[in-house]
Amino acid sequence: MNTLKPLTALARPFGRRLGLMGATALLGLAAVTPAFSASHSDAPLIKQDPQANITDVYAFVGNHYNDAEQQVLNVVVHVRPFSEPGDGVIYDRFSDDALYSIHLTDPASGQTVLRYNFEFSDATPTTTPGLKNPNTILSYGLGTDVGPILTIGQATQNFTQTYRVTQETRRSKVRLGSMLPVAPPNVGNNVTPLYNDSAGDAISGAATLLDLDSYTQQAISDLRGSAVSFAGPRDDGFYADTPAIFDLLDARIINNDGDDSDGLGQDGGGVDGFKGFNVLAYGLQIPLGDLAEMGSQVGVYASVSRRRVTIRTRNGDPKHQGGWVQVNRMGNPLFNEVFVALQDKDNYNRSSPTTDRAMFENYALNPELGALVNFVFGTSIPTTNRSDLASIFIPDVLRVDLTTGPVPLAGQSNFDRLSVFGNDLTNGVPSGFPNGRRFGDDVVDIALTALAQGTLIGDNVAANDQLFHQVFPYSATPHAGPRANMRQAPANTP
Repeated sequence: MNTLKPLTALARPFGRRLGLMGATALLGLAAVTPAFSASHSDAPLIKQDPQANITDVYAFVGNHYNDAEQQVLNVVVHVRPFSEPGDGVIYDRFSDDALYSIHLTDPASGQTVLRYNFEFSDATPTTTPGLKNPNTILSYGLGTDVGPILTIGQATQNFTQTYRVTQETRRSKVRLGSMLPVAPPNVGNNVTPLYNDSAGDAISGAATLLDLDSYTQQAISDLRGSAVSFAGPRDDGFYADTPAIFDLLDARIINNDGDDSDGLGQDGGGVDGFKGFNVLAYGLQIPLGDLAEMGSQVGVYASVSRRRVTIRTRNGDPKHQGGWVQVNRMGNPLFNEVFVALQDKDNYNRSSPTTDRAMFENYALNPELGALVNFVFGTSIPTTNRSDLASIFIPDVLRVDLTTGPVPLAGQSNFDRLSVFGNDLTNGVPSGFPNGRRFGDDVVDIALTALAQGTLIGDNVAANDQLFHQVFPYSATPHAGPRANMRQAPANTP
C-alpha cells in the first residue's frame, strides 16, 4: 500500500514557520474523523435559513487579479448550500436583510482585528427596487427590453442586485465601495450565453483574467484603497461522497478493486454529493501590505448576521429592525458539524471564536466521534485529553501563513490536492489545508490520511465536478439552469 512521509516529518517545516501552535495544529489532524463534509448542514437553526448558511471558507496567499507583482490574501466565502441552477423563476440571491462578514483575527485568541461587511440590496421580487419591469414573471431576460444579457445591468436584465462593502476596526468604520455589481445567475444560453459553451455547459478553469467570462470580470470590483471584491453565484467547490460517509461508510467509498497498492478509496466510484449544485459567493483580495500590523500569521473566519426583529404584516413586505445578531459562523471545514453536540450547535453559531476555549474546547479535547471512528474502522484512537485537537480547532479560525508567497493553485502542475500529504509545500510550509485552505484541497482525503498516519485513504471522490479558476474569484463558473440534471452523470466526470 502506498504510504507518505510520516506526519511528524511533514509537520516540522510548518512548525518552524508557524511556531509551536502551528506544528501542533498539523499534528492534530491525525485524529480528524470520517464525517468530513464542510458545514452545509452544521446546525438545526441554520439548516432552516439557507441564504445565511455558510458552506465553505477559503483563505490563501496569491497574486492580485490585475497586478502579478502584488501579493494578496484571498478570502472567498460560499453560502446557500445546494442551490439548484434551474430554480427559476426567482433564482437564488443574497438576502437583503443579512450581514455577510469576513473576519481577520489574532490566530491565537480569535479576536477580530479587521472585519469586512457585505450588505446586499433588496432581493424581494414584489418590490420595485432592483427591478426594471415588475409586471412580468421573468427575473432575467426581460427588463425594459427582451433578449440575452451581455452586460451586467443592461436593459434585458430585469432584476439586478448590488452590494456595499464596509471595513471595520475597533476604532473606525470605512465604506470601501457602494452599488457594486453582483454577477447574474447562469440562466442558460438564451439569457446568459457568455457563461457557457455552445452546448450550454459552463466554461471554467480560466488561467488569466482575460480567460474569465465577461460576467465574472464585470463583477470584480476595485474598492477604495487597494482591496478587491466579488459577489455572485458560483459552482459549489466542495466535493465528497457525504451521503456514503454518513451511512457509516457505504462500501463504495472504500477500495473497490481489491488492490491496496494505490491506497484505499482512490479508485473512483464514489459519488460527489455536491455535483451540479451552485452556491452564492462573496470574497476579497486584500493586499498583504495592508496587513503588515497583523504579523506573519492571520486567523480567518466568516459569519452571517440578521436583524434582531422581523415584523411580518398582512399587506406588505417584512420589516427588519434592531441590531445585528449572528446566526452562523465558520472557520475550519469540520468543527461545528462533526465535533459539537446537537445541544450546542446553535450556540456555536451565535458565539465568537474568543469564547471557544470556554464553551467548546471540551468537544475537541474529548471528541465523541473518536469512538464512532473506532467503531467503524476498528481503530484505537484516543478519545480523551486530545490537546492536539484543541490546538487546531480552538479557537476555530483558519490560520494562514502570510510569508509563504503565492501558493500553487488547482490546475497548475505543482498543485497537489493532498497539500502536505502530497508534498505540496511552499517555502517549507503546507501550501493548502491546514495552512488556510485553497480551492481544490481535498479536505476529506487529507483528514483521512492524517487519521491513518500517512497511509493514503480517501472517499473515492478526488476532484470537483468543475475546474477551478486560477484567478480571482477562483470559484468555478456556476452551472447553467438547463444543465441541472448533470448530477446524474457518472461520478467524477467534469
